[in-house]
Formats: sequence, structure tokens, C-alpha cells
Amino acid sequence: MTTETPGPARESAHPLLRPGARIFVAGHRGLVGSALVRRLTADGHEVITRGRDELDLREAAPTEAFLREARPDAVVLAAAKVGGIMANSTRPVEFLEDNLRIQLSVIAGAHAAGVQRLLFLGSSCIYPKHAPQPIREDALLTGPLEPTNEAYALAKIAGIVQIQSYRRQYGAAYISAMPTNLYGPGDNFDLETSHVLPALIRRFHEAKLDGAHEVTLWGSGSPRREFLHVDDLAAACVRLLETYDGDEPVNVGCGEDLTIRELAETVRDVTEYQGSVVWDTSKPDGTPRKLLDVSRLSSLGFKPQIALRDGIARTYAWWLGSRTSRS
Repeated sequence: MTTETPGPARESAHPLLRPGARIFVAGHRGLVGSALVRRLTADGHEVITRGRDELDLREAAPTEAFLREARPDAVVLAAAKVGGIMANSTRPVEFLEDNLRIQLSVIAGAHAAGVQRLLFLGSSCIYPKHAPQPIREDALLTGPLEPTNEAYALAKIAGIVQIQSYRRQYGAAYISAMPTNLYGPGDNFDLETSHVLPALIRRFHEAKLDGAHEVTLWGSGSPRREFLHVDDLAAACVRLLETYDGDEPVNVGCGEDLTIRELAETVRDVTEYQGSVVWDTSKPDGTPRKLLDVSRLSSLGFKPQIALRDGIARTYAWWLGSRTSRS
């Protein structure tokens, strides 16, 4: 990999996504997919979706057949097997194989069906555990990965290479984006499989209801993380689909981070939990720091709009409302 400073993102001379386009959002019920559906619909595009009960994206033949029949102008590949440290550590086979099968099926199927535009969404965990901070896109494959999510990361790296290969061999206008840690409405609040922010919201909320005097959290609280509201990610995806046509992946984040301890204090404040926090240092911290260099995305004129505390408050309110609607 080159160590030269990457130049500005290559913006296409003409929009690559026409107004009112037909767009297949793969994974539309997930955190990212649902945000994309909201944004694309609001922008006047025709969104196509298929539930898992209708189409198993791990299966190549039916996926290609669906894409040939639907004939979308573009595909956004947001479908993935995702989870937190515990899920990644205990079920690496699923995180590797399910994601590889989804990516191979959708990307190859889109090409076979003549889809002109595709955006593959990866993850910031593709970068080495000890990559220089903030992490530039050219840090990819320059060092060992974080062991706790290595299987998932390798699958996503394969997706990036697949996108680049279709561009180089077939001239496809396919691109990839690497989001930072995401949160927002539609997030997973299952304590066994969720990521850190929704898990904190649920832990503090339930501790408040139970009258618990303390909440014990994994690790030391010292790792630093960057968080982006999923509606900001959706806006960035639209910007990339409309303008970007480069071989290199594009980091999507806010360019700022905070410690997990600071995040926990913010969530505790939002949920109004009055007890104390205890850190269990016998549990793993994961990557020490993961802050993305977003200069490539910024050069396309994109800037996130949702501040972290406000986004956490919105997410907490959404979760409370979703629990009420199910009861």
C-alpha cells in the first residue's frame, strides 16, 4: 500500500444517480438499510426491498434472478451479519461465511443483471488494530486486525477487493464506503449481540427501572471510539452515489472521537440513571482507538449534521417508543 497522502476524492463530472432512480436496498430492515430507505424515499427515489423471508441473499441463483427481474438502476449493499465483541468472538464462522456469501451473491448478481451502480458498505474494523490515527483509507492491509472481529473484517475486506475487481475488469461504476461506529433508530438492543452504544442505553435504562446502585461495564473505559448517527450515514451514501466514482473506498465518519468512559457518562446522563459505573478490567477492551480520517468524504462537500448527545437522546426516545408499540 502507498504511504503517500491521498488526494481529494474523485468526483464524477456528472451525477451517477439520476433523479427518481429505482434503487434496491439490500438489508432494508437493519439499522443502516432502514435509514437508507427513509432518505432515498424522501429524496424521491423508488426504493425496492425484499425481506429475508422472500429472498435469501446468501443464495446466488435466486438473488441474480430477482435482480434481473427487478432491473434496479442501483443497488446499495447494506445487508450483513453484524454484532458486538461477544457475538464476533463466539460465532466467527457465521460472521465470515454469511457475509462472504451475501457479498458474492449480490455483487456478482448485480453485474450479471446489468445494474449500473452499486455501493458496498463495509466497516471501519477492516483497518489494522494499531493503524496510525486518524485512519486513512490507505492503511488497509498494513497490519494485523483486531482479533475479536477478525472474521467479520476479513469478509468486508474481501468485499472491497471484489468491488475494485469489478471496476478494473469490467469498468463497473461500483464503489465502497467504510462507516465508523453507527447508532440510531432501528439499532439492535439485544445485550448478547448489540454494539456498545445501544447496549449502554439499555443497561442504564434497566438499571434505573430496577433501582440498581451500580452498573458494571466491560473493560477499562479507555478505548476511544467515533460514533455517527445512521441518518448522517444515509446522507453520505446518497452523496457518494450521486457524485463519487473512485476505485478507493471512502471513510464515512464525523472525524471526532471520545473514550468509552465518556460515552458511558453521556448515556447515563441522557437516561437519567443516578447510580455508579464499575469497570470490569478482566474483560477485553478491543482496539485502543479507531478514528477515521474523513478528508476524502469532506472533499465531496459532506459534513455530518447530528451531534452525538442529541443523537443518543433521539435513539433512546425511539427505543422507548418501539418497546411501547410492541407491548
